[in-house]
Amino acid sequence: QFQLVESGGGLVQPGGSLRLSCVANRRILGMKHMGWYRQAPGKERELVARTTSEGATYYAAAVQGRFTISRDTTKSTMFLQMNSLKAEDTAVYYCNAAGQASIEYEYDIWGQGTQVTVSS
Repeated sequence: QFQLVESGGGLVQPGGSLRLSCVANRRILGMKHMGWYRQAPGKERELVARTTSEGATYYAAAVQGRFTISRDTTKSTMFLQMNSLKAEDTAVYYCNAAGQASIEYEYDIWGQGTQVTVSS
């Protein structure tokens, strides 16, 4: 079973930085895109950043210029570098991978989430 595990969340002061990691328990085959989502209390889950198999990236307007998504394909790991953090970035952050590893196996996998709290 293909699984994703996030880490790196925590408590940080406004203006600080955190780096989230998402590690797959097996090599990711047929990946179409991987991304980071977040969900704040009482709000819908939203896309934060996404990267495709071709290396294209997308960022939500709220994080553009502050967050950077990257991948280490050799280790099936994805990162989210978050700088200049704001209180409104507080949320549970989830990683996601979607693709098709074979004719029979199409996947859309979520990690368990990691809490990021930005507060003084």
